[in-house]
Amino acid sequence: MQMSTERNPENTRFKILKAAFAEMHQHGFQGMRVDQVLSRTGLKKGALYHHFPSKQALGYAVLEELIEKRIRELWIDPLADFDDPLEGIYVLYERIGDVWSDEFFALGCPLNKLAQEMSPIDGGFRERIGRFFRLWQKAVSQALLQGQSRGIVKPEIQPDDCALFVVAAIEGALGMTKILGDKAVYERGKGELKRYLESLRLDIESMTNDSWEEE
Repeated sequence: MQMSTERNPENTRFKILKAAFAEMHQHGFQGMRVDQVLSRTGLKKGALYHHFPSKQALGYAVLEELIEKRIRELWIDPLADFDDPLEGIYVLYERIGDVWSDEFFALGCPLNKLAQEMSPIDGGFRERIGRFFRLWQKAVSQALLQGQSRGIVKPEIQPDDCALFVVAAIEGALGMTKILGDKAVYERGKGELKRYLESLRLDIESMTNDSWEEE
């Protein structure tokens, strides 16, 4: 097994990333201990530092290659599959309840958790996390803009502002779920998110009735 690992450096690297993620998710970046990462992998310190010259470099890689990648897969990329962005945002929120275990909810959203811990004290983390939140917001904004062009979303709404609120609401619900230690908090947020999203929907029937009344 050790020979196989040594001959597959990419496998070794990914193994370290997964172990580091587990430690960071449970204990935070500052609480992550390199010896515990090595214990999880069965590797020696030289193998870790061959791929990651410092603990900070390892943390950045976990953020960019695991956490951000997974959020793209769950929240951003699938939006393109929905003609109705309001439905899409809601469905993606709903799916998380099935994808994440109760233990995962208890530990909190990895991105949110890392942002709260490291953004105030590490410029590298702050820059990377901020850039990704802006990317997520832009993806939602563009979906809403397309919804406007399809006659689904009200033309008077500001997609950027609504997208900012949607991302903040999602991350806020995840944060409160962790703080209160109750997955029901996330479920309760589902109904409120749906109500907000439906408030952005263009009411075609009402517009038709109004036009008839005007005539």
